[in-house]
Amino acid sequence: MLNLKTDSRKVKPGDTFVAIKGLTVDGHDYIGNAIENGATKIICEDGNFSVETVIVKDTKTWLQEYLVSHFEKKINTLHLIGVTGTNGKTTTCFLTYQMLEKLGIQAAYIGTIGFYYGTTKRTIPNTTPEIVEIYSMLLEAIHAGVTHVVMEVSSHSLIEKRIAGLEFSTVLFTNLTEDHLDFHKTMENYLNAKLLLLEQLKPDGVILVNKDSEYGKYFEQKNYQTFGFQESNYQIERYEDTKIGTNIKFSFQGKSYEVETNLKGKFNVYNYLSSLAILHHASFSIREILSITSQVFPPKGRAEIVSIKDKMVIIDYAHTPDAVEKILNAFRENKKGKIITIIGCGGDRDAMKRPIMGVIATQLSDYVIFTSDNPRTEDPNKILQDITSTLTSKNFEICIDRREAIGKGIDLIQHNDLLFLLGKGHENYQIIGKEKIHFDDKEEVENYIKKNNLI
Repeated sequence: MLNLKTDSRKVKPGDTFVAIKGLTVDGHDYIGNAIENGATKIICEDGNFSVETVIVKDTKTWLQEYLVSHFEKKINTLHLIGVTGTNGKTTTCFLTYQMLEKLGIQAAYIGTIGFYYGTTKRTIPNTTPEIVEIYSMLLEAIHAGVTHVVMEVSSHSLIEKRIAGLEFSTVLFTNLTEDHLDFHKTMENYLNAKLLLLEQLKPDGVILVNKDSEYGKYFEQKNYQTFGFQESNYQIERYEDTKIGTNIKFSFQGKSYEVETNLKGKFNVYNYLSSLAILHHASFSIREILSITSQVFPPKGRAEIVSIKDKMVIIDYAHTPDAVEKILNAFRENKKGKIITIIGCGGDRDAMKRPIMGVIATQLSDYVIFTSDNPRTEDPNKILQDITSTLTSKNFEICIDRREAIGKGIDLIQHNDLLFLLGKGHENYQIIGKEKIHFDDKEEVENYIKKNNLI
């Protein structure tokens, strides 16, 4: 929809290329490539080129101001729903997107697993992409007739003003736990980044807050409502596992409701109530929402189960201490056999959380296999050394090769055992060095089952 590009590889004839100076890449180095691909105009901070060239002081600021001034009014005709927090964003957003569609609304989803609307399903590079991509996707959605967009909003995107100009009808806060401290340095900075989203709430917009999070009180501003086990507007009274998911009993304004979902675990009770609260504030009755609940499912790689006779492999994106603890505890409540966990930590990312995750994994599992998870430019041995540096227990081993680790994990599980494959979820790649190599955890599990005739 937009003829502005910040990635020279995506430039098409007639496009304008905006050279952005990023943390690791300078777009000015790729102006030649952009011109070769057909760019007829260059926005940059210095230089003189063979096509029309506009010099500006700061290309990132220029791009933000241009997009806001030209498209803000059109984009803000959408009913924008922004979900922020450390964990739960993807499932909450994806559930909300599915339910909106089941309720007859033309909706779109933007987040970790991609850009979805109608029959369109595209992967995107970040949880919240760069501003030009966001504006392009929103304009595309409007052109397709979309009226509601639910999107994950990361702390990085708020700091970097990737959502500048957007006005949200609903903002939801899930929780805040240790993550991204390589970028934010302190939890206070991390919190303040999240709070920036409230500045983009429409005057009549609503804030929905997880009452059980210790950081929830900071979001209780303006027009807000709460959900959680503590006394809340959307009060969770109880929940229990079922064969396919979870049965939840909750109340709103003194009236009790009961619903069975296709989601397992306490953390998914929060995710479901979050989605319900969003939809309720989008003018749907609770009864309408309950009526379509059986038709919606968690996204790929979120507590996704592969059964091997009387054993289960659970594939999940959990890559923070809190998320790992929550998913392991969710299944520990009713476990009949042992818990085996395969887990690692990403390279070139927050190293402070590595030993914490090592402790949580070994404490909540009978046995752990520590392995690679997008080592990037770091030495995998160094990452695994960081994870295991403070461990005193002996219930673990190290297996750098993730494919080999998955095979070992499957071989270890016996009658009623659970194998957790954590950290990558929906991702279908491994980043080793600067190369992205195809690797899909679920695919690896299914291939191993088939190869070894375990069906």
